[in-house]
Amino acid sequence: MRLTFHIWRQPNRTSSGKMVRYESSNFNPDMSMLEALDVLNEELILRNEDPITFEHDCREGICGSCGFMINGLAHGPLPKTTVCQLTLRHFRDGEELFLEPWRAKAFPVLRDLMVDRSAFDRIISSGGYISVPAGSACDGNDILVPKPYSDRAMDAAACIGCGACVAACPNASASLFTGAKVSHLGLLPQGQPERNQRALRMVAQMNAEGFGQCTNIGECEAVCPKGIRLEVISRMNGDFIKASWSNRGQQSVSDGV
Repeated sequence: MRLTFHIWRQPNRTSSGKMVRYESSNFNPDMSMLEALDVLNEELILRNEDPITFEHDCREGICGSCGFMINGLAHGPLPKTTVCQLTLRHFRDGEELFLEPWRAKAFPVLRDLMVDRSAFDRIISSGGYISVPAGSACDGNDILVPKPYSDRAMDAAACIGCGACVAACPNASASLFTGAKVSHLGLLPQGQPERNQRALRMVAQMNAEGFGQCTNIGECEAVCPKGIRLEVISRMNGDFIKASWSNRGQQSVSDGV
């Protein structure tokens, strides 16, 4: 199988980059996209050229490490599929493919197809947790979780933090990611004590990282490899509004108003 790749090459985050053309006939339709890049890198190394840098880990669609644009689509043309799960059989023999990194102010390019997604880590660390006193964990059956709540929480928890939602959004918004992290804890009894502060802190951190604002276009849901629904954004907004008013009321009481 012969393919022509046009791949974004950028040596570091401060240098300018450009698209570079590569052609090879050493592919087969059963290869994944990342395996195709492995083959291409082997050829580049044999020619004493710098291999293409891309992030990966599990290669099973679980970790969220891999991810880039293929012909302008986040993770490529197949719905609910990560780059590592996408096989070459979904492309024509002789087709030209354009590979680019995620494009967002909050995701600076580190090298080639690899971007810095540590902004997501900072959003999670700002409020994506529950309080559990050390050494006093209760029995798992002490707090019963209704089945509908657990199902909705698990739907939100399926988010792997790949960043496709940000890359596809015209505003480079991280609302789908943040909404998923707020929702999967906020829907459970164990997540109620920090629910208000969680929404305030995570939304504030999201804004501080330089992500754009959500305008309900829906591109994020369309490209999400785990099918996260837009309802997590509305749930996050609801929690944020309630928490904001609650904080305002508490401030008024403390000020003697």
